[in-house]
Amino acid sequence: MSRVVVLGGGLAGCASAARLAKQGHEVVLVESRPTLGGALGLVEQDGFTWDTGPATTALPAVLRDLFRKSGRPLERELELVPVDPMREHRFTDGTVLRLPSGSRAAQLAAVDEAFGPAQDAKGRPVRAGRSGKAAPSPGRQWVDHVHAQAEAWDLLRRDWFERSAGIEHLPEATEKLLTSRLMLHKVVERRFDDPRLRTLATHHAVEGGHDPRNVPAWFAILDYLEQNFGTWTVPGGLGAFAVLLTKRLGERRVEVLTGVTALDVVMSGTSSDARPVAVTTSAGEVACDQVVVALDPRRLPALASYVKRTMPAVPPTVTHLGLSDDAPDLPAEVVVHDEYTLTIRTGGQAPPGRRAWTVLGRGRLAEDLVMAMARHKLDVRDAIEVRVDLSPRALVEQWSGSPSGVLWQGRSTISDRLSTRTPLPGVYAAGAHTGGGGWLPFVGLSAALVAEAIGPA
Repeated sequence: MSRVVVLGGGLAGCASAARLAKQGHEVVLVESRPTLGGALGLVEQDGFTWDTGPATTALPAVLRDLFRKSGRPLERELELVPVDPMREHRFTDGTVLRLPSGSRAAQLAAVDEAFGPAQDAKGRPVRAGRSGKAAPSPGRQWVDHVHAQAEAWDLLRRDWFERSAGIEHLPEATEKLLTSRLMLHKVVERRFDDPRLRTLATHHAVEGGHDPRNVPAWFAILDYLEQNFGTWTVPGGLGAFAVLLTKRLGERRVEVLTGVTALDVVMSGTSSDARPVAVTTSAGEVACDQVVVALDPRRLPALASYVKRTMPAVPPTVTHLGLSDDAPDLPAEVVVHDEYTLTIRTGGQAPPGRRAWTVLGRGRLAEDLVMAMARHKLDVRDAIEVRVDLSPRALVEQWSGSPSGVLWQGRSTISDRLSTRTPLPGVYAAGAHTGGGGWLPFVGLSAALVAEAIGPA
């Protein structure tokens, strides 16, 4: 048995701690906030409750595997339910696309119905070329684009997301994919003439706070996972997992230190036999044999030099709204595309006859989120009973780092960020600042990699 100290009480930290404790290790989890869950939590005010982070997830097998490998199966604790349509996209030309979840055929039909005949970049119908063949419909273009990510997902799943080896130990094909100079923006510009399809194909990058010109082409696997595995939530919102993870850590007898800030990792020995011996915290030193860093590693002097070329992705501006019943009926998520992006999530909990929405804003947004919604015919100003505003800076301060993880700055980002095995022997990394970034399934997979790398006690 070894004593493992996990730094950070978000999804990655809690999942790592639960898995390692189940494997027989003595585990201590250090979290600066008074509660666990990190960005995966809940905000409550005047009877309204909102998710603090994502409201849905793709690849639900990641969460199921976590609970199965750490104790009781998830199905005995919470019910995962599909979200369909998973998202409604609204474009500046008035097009409204309700994109189905978990079905290639349904997405093809929905895109064709919403977009109509194929168009070029100026909105003009695309006629048959010299070959005499008609241009593929928008729906066909979309599903072909998504299906083209199947090989990338197979390589990355097998060699990157489910293996703890560093990039230098990958098979040639996977390493070539990860280090390619081909960026998402270039693929989308080459593949689509219709600006609406281009916007749709770069949505996940923009939503995560990234410039599609700096995001690798393989990032399109996010659309592939949603189309093939669907999007899911739990009644009451994904923030319920924070409560469930806290309960699971108690069942696994993990020692949880909340309200304690991790300051650094103390290493002992020479470079040939170095190992962690303690973690310095605001409450004193915590002895350890191994360390899992599930927070922004730039905060720890021992690791800061190894990630000095990385930058955090800026979180969105967030407004939680408690509304009267006068608010319109909307799907679970509505995305308004303009020079900026507005995302409205409607699945919060509210008192009877009320509604709870969360609005996220990104891009060139020079006005209040509620005013921006009103300009797009989503005027709820007269229905607002409760309002909670959170700036990007407030979110970073609240979580002691960006929940969106590392900003993509081109092909070098994959090697500039930490892998599961850090350059410090006995120190491992998990969470949004590793692997594929801050998307919930990737965060969950990073915890599984840590458990694999450390192994049973």
